[in-house]
Amino acid sequence: MKKKVLALLLSAACAMSMLAGCGSGNAATGDAGAAAPAGDTAGTPAADTSAASGDVSNVVILYPGEETDSMANFINNELNPRLAEEVGIQVELIYKGWDQYWEQKDIMLAANQTIDLYWDGLPDLSSMVNKSQCQPLDDLIKENCPDMLKVIPESQLAGGVVDGVQYGIPSAYAPSSCMYQLVCVRSDILEGVGMSDIKTADDLKEFATKAKEQYPEMNGPADIIFKPLTRNFADEQYTWCAYGDSVVYGEETKKAYDYFETEAFKKVAQFNQSMYADGLYKDELTTNYNERDSRMQQGTYLWVEGSLGKENEIISSVRGNDPNATLKSFLLNPDADKYITACGGEVLCVPYSAANPAGAMKFLNWLYKSQENYLFCIYGPEGENYDIVDDRIVLKDPGFEGYFYEWMFRNANYTLFTSDVSDDFIKTYEAWDDNAKTSDVIAFHFDNSNVLEIETAITEVINQRFTPIECGYVDFDSNYDAAVAELKAAGIDEYVAEVQKQLDEYFAENGYQH
Repeated sequence: MKKKVLALLLSAACAMSMLAGCGSGNAATGDAGAAAPAGDTAGTPAADTSAASGDVSNVVILYPGEETDSMANFINNELNPRLAEEVGIQVELIYKGWDQYWEQKDIMLAANQTIDLYWDGLPDLSSMVNKSQCQPLDDLIKENCPDMLKVIPESQLAGGVVDGVQYGIPSAYAPSSCMYQLVCVRSDILEGVGMSDIKTADDLKEFATKAKEQYPEMNGPADIIFKPLTRNFADEQYTWCAYGDSVVYGEETKKAYDYFETEAFKKVAQFNQSMYADGLYKDELTTNYNERDSRMQQGTYLWVEGSLGKENEIISSVRGNDPNATLKSFLLNPDADKYITACGGEVLCVPYSAANPAGAMKFLNWLYKSQENYLFCIYGPEGENYDIVDDRIVLKDPGFEGYFYEWMFRNANYTLFTSDVSDDFIKTYEAWDDNAKTSDVIAFHFDNSNVLEIETAITEVINQRFTPIECGYVDFDSNYDAAVAELKAAGIDEYVAEVQKQLDEYFAENGYQH
């Protein structure tokens, strides 16, 4: 087992991502240096400078990822001319790579840099509100988004409400139960070792063991998948409900818990330790945790944390490196209840530094105005990169991955699948939420303003002590008790009590979902 000092030095990347909560990588804590609201203009739309005069106003979008020549050409020569003619706006994208997106977002907003629209993970919305990173949208939506409201229902928008104010637009309106509790695996390798299904952690270990023997060219798993494993080992559904991964809500017991003291966490850590001990995990899973998705797309890894449809989103990249690859997502502990939560949801926000908040809303309204506009933003003009045949997207180049991220704006009213997606998957997708329960905390947003110092302290302990344990990178028995003692000294019990207090107040006002 690796030396503890080495683990602490190398686990930073893992911690930064894990503590971000479902899908977000923002590990900044507190509100130091946050951009202050500009006077009392919150919620007041900026003057529309684009319409009657014929002027075209600029909408600046902070966008995760790297700019490509094809995306630049699409924005400048296809999208912006249409937006200018039809809405009187044009968009300008500021790209920040995935490895720096959240850090740079915080820096830019703290410096009041002009940004009209940005994306983040919905579970972090309350923290963003506390840091004054997003302005109220109620009036902006009412005045600029009549078409968007037709396809994003009120129940979906409620996820972006904090203290009765609409601070974000929860996008990704689609089947979503068990988000990030699935495992996306190389199904061709699974079949190659004589297996057809993955239901338990033991199945995963058997798969990795057989693959190591029969496919020595493969590099093993790409991810320690702690959330799917938590579903596997927990006695009830846990939903993360505070900053990062520190506190979970038990959907059956209806209480908040320190995640790191749950039996499920202990079993996850011990399972991952056994994977290292058996030579099935490589060090990079811990030392370079944030690269898990890019690893999977290299075509030489066995699995990564999944979500419904992730196999379709990344298969072209995987096949770019292994043309014969196939992917399939499996739900661990499939007989347990499925819950629809805000975890894993996407949210679109307008910061106080926005120069054109009305223009940002007009862009979203235009995107959601019709299926044609929606598909145009993702794939470009019909007939150029794709055709629509029998309600399927037929790509002219199977390697084409589109322009704007589909998951960032996903809407069940407009979604069309590509022709290589099976009918069986579409049936599963459309019925995925049929028997799902709605989480009690789907619209709950924890206000951390009373416990910022504690949150900072416990985050440091989690970064340094619990991330290596969770990854299985250090010995559980010789490290766990000391780590818990440090977490308690940092104030975890008081922190959980504050979460429980706010949950009690929330339930007193809103009741339980089921």
